[in-house]
Amino acid sequence: MLIVTSIITSLLTIVFIKLSFAVIGLRRKNKVGLGSGGHDDLERAIRAQGNFAEYVPFGIILIACLELNGAPWWLIVIPGATLIIGRLIHAVGINEPPPEFSKRVMGMKFTFNTLIVLVILNLGWSLYKLIG
Repeated sequence: MLIVTSIITSLLTIVFIKLSFAVIGLRRKNKVGLGSGGHDDLERAIRAQGNFAEYVPFGIILIACLELNGAPWWLIVIPGATLIIGRLIHAVGINEPPPEFSKRVMGMKFTFNTLIVLVILNLGWSLYKLIG
C-alpha cells in the first residue's frame, strides 16, 4: 500500500489546484484565453503552475518507488515534506515581481536537492534490497 505516498500526493495536488485556480482567475480578469496576453502577473502564474507540473511528478514517482520497495515511513516522509515545502516556497517566489527571486531560487534548491536525495535513496535502497 502507498499510504505515505497518498498523503504526500494529496497535499501536492491541493497546491496544484490552487495554482491552477490562480491561472484561471487571472485569465478571466485579463480576458486572455491562451498565453499570457502580455500580462506579467498571468505569465508568472502560468509558470508557477507549469513548473510545478514539470517537477512534482518525478518526486511522486520516486517517493512511490521507495514506499513500494519497503523503505521505512520516515525515509519517505522527510523528502516528501521537503518537496512540498520547496514547491510552496517556489510558488510564492515566482509570483513576486522581479527582480526579487530569492524565494524562487530557494524553492528550486529545495526541489532539486529533494529530487537528488530521492534518486540516491532509491538507488541505495534498491541495492540494499538486492544484496541483503
